[in-house]
Amino acid sequence: MADHSEQTCRRVDVGISRVFELFGKRWTGPIVSVLMRQPVHFADLRRAIPGISERMLSDRLSELGAAGLVVREVDEGPPLRVSYRLTEAGAAMGPALEELGRWADVYLPERGGC
Repeated sequence: MADHSEQTCRRVDVGISRVFELFGKRWTGPIVSVLMRQPVHFADLRRAIPGISERMLSDRLSELGAAGLVVREVDEGPPLRVSYRLTEAGAAMGPALEELGRWADVYLPERGGC
């Protein structure tokens, strides 16, 4: 018989919970994926992720920055441009994201579109 005690039911992997608290939000994975290749200016990052609004991109970048995964850098102008790059901690997500991509190729059916 399964153990359904309060103590057993509370056992949740805290690390996994923290990861999905951040990466479970829409757009976070694609943003980090684009930044894996190289630092990117805000406008280029927005163009690389179809369907994301400027506001949502800005919000997600702020969250990633607060988590220590992304750094915002102001490029001296003119014109003044803002770029984003992954920190060491952000870049360390690379192998996990690649593995998730391989898993998706095998187990998730493709949907229409790009």
